[in-house]
Amino acid sequence: MLPAHARLTRRPDFASTIRNGRRAGRSRLVVHLDPTRPGGVPEHASPRAGFVVSKAVGNSVVRHRVTRRLRHLVADRLGTLPAGTALVVRALPPAGTATSAELGADLDSALRSASRPRRPKSGRPGARATAPAPTALP
Repeated sequence: MLPAHARLTRRPDFASTIRNGRRAGRSRLVVHLDPTRPGGVPEHASPRAGFVVSKAVGNSVVRHRVTRRLRHLVADRLGTLPAGTALVVRALPPAGTATSAELGADLDSALRSASRPRRPKSGRPGARATAPAPTALP
């Protein structure tokens, strides 16, 4: 179980994390990781996590099972995140039939991907230069 201080519970916190955070998707889940401390949380605060498990995942029993598994997996990894970080884990429909080991592998992979520093958009290697639009002749 996640302690109360480690839970995202308010809608604005979820929305801010999803809007501003880094996203990494896998076949069973999507992770949104935001190190910017939504809602004015002090930077010395512990990382916080929230879960989104929609009806597309399954019926109530399946959704609660997926949520419990994800909560347990995230609780083990919360200490590895920087202080004040917000994390939202969104389960996709295949999560309903996945084992805890499969969810854990997807979570680890997504967290690694979302934690990588962003590359600058300009000057990317392999980026194509756009040609100017042709002008019509009179």
